[in-house]
Amino acid sequence: MTQALVLRHLSKSFRKSPVPALDDVSFTLDAGSCTAVVGPSASGKSTLLRTVAGLEVPDEGNVLLDSHDLAAVRPEHRRMAMVFQRPLIFPHLNVLDNVAFASTIRGVRQKRAREDAEAFLEMVQMGGTGRRAVTELSGGQQQRVAIARGLAARPAVLLLDEPFSALDPELRSAMHELLADVREKLNPTILMVTHDHDEAAAVADNLALLSGGRLLQHSSVEAMYTRPASLQVSRLMGGTNEIPGTVREGVHYSALGAHPLPGSHQWPEGPATLLIRQERIVLLEEHSPGMPAVVTGIRTRGPRRLVTLEAAGVNLYAEATAGPALATGDTVRIQLPTPALAAVGGAAEHPSAGLDFPRLEGFSVTVSATKN
Repeated sequence: MTQALVLRHLSKSFRKSPVPALDDVSFTLDAGSCTAVVGPSASGKSTLLRTVAGLEVPDEGNVLLDSHDLAAVRPEHRRMAMVFQRPLIFPHLNVLDNVAFASTIRGVRQKRAREDAEAFLEMVQMGGTGRRAVTELSGGQQQRVAIARGLAARPAVLLLDEPFSALDPELRSAMHELLADVREKLNPTILMVTHDHDEAAAVADNLALLSGGRLLQHSSVEAMYTRPASLQVSRLMGGTNEIPGTVREGVHYSALGAHPLPGSHQWPEGPATLLIRQERIVLLEEHSPGMPAVVTGIRTRGPRRLVTLEAAGVNLYAEATAGPALATGDTVRIQLPTPALAAVGGAAEHPSAGLDFPRLEGFSVTVSATKN
């Protein structure tokens, strides 16, 4: 079932749009991996998924599955299954026959198809519901049936188009666990579209970030957050802290201090910006080691707090889930105990991008020097 999927130089335009929906998009999904496609509205996410599925024909480029070009292969013969935001299950069939549908249209005898469907219903925790009408099911249950139906087709690639966005948070969390269980048992190659960064990070191995039809970065989840390829990537991924400075003789200078860069003799001189993920800033008591900072604002986001700080004359944001009680005007200390800084500047991508160097004054730094 598991095979690699390669997207090569995909481009697609629509007559009524002044900009391409896809603009030379290329990346590879390793066999058995899960890649989540993220990006703002109208970035090309759904067009990409539909092009892979064969529902859209690219103007240029290729989709390859296990090294085979799918250009002349009809959607129903691509060995892919697609699950949409809405379950789209057949109302005139019961649960069991919905899941058995893919087998029956391939000519499998009904008894065998239903036995197979029962096994997939068990996998999605819907065992014993086969004789029920689909209209009796909740939204979350219907989506489980849709996933079971897709898996029953034994696809080489499972395509998910925001399949959990209509569910409430508790159900979404349960579906994330279900997807993890499916991956453990069947190890399918998965391409998923979602607008939710947290969901993407929870279920995917890699992220592909699109904007305006262009692929800005394809990398692991961790690298997308901590080693963004540009300021645009950092901003689209929710980064809030940008510290302007200058690189001179392999050292980045800013209001936060001087930070030597790895491979310092190769770094170009000039402006560069430190990027600090707000989740990586650790807030400590006033007398703890670290850089002093003053709390200038607090916004509560459910169990999280977005804390605005002033440190060395720089405004920073820290996202915290726990820690000392805080109030505006409090003096605290901040630390970045993990590689949580990136530097972007005006140079082409640096051969040392992504390397870490030892903590300096409470900071560990990851460097990704690319075009702004």
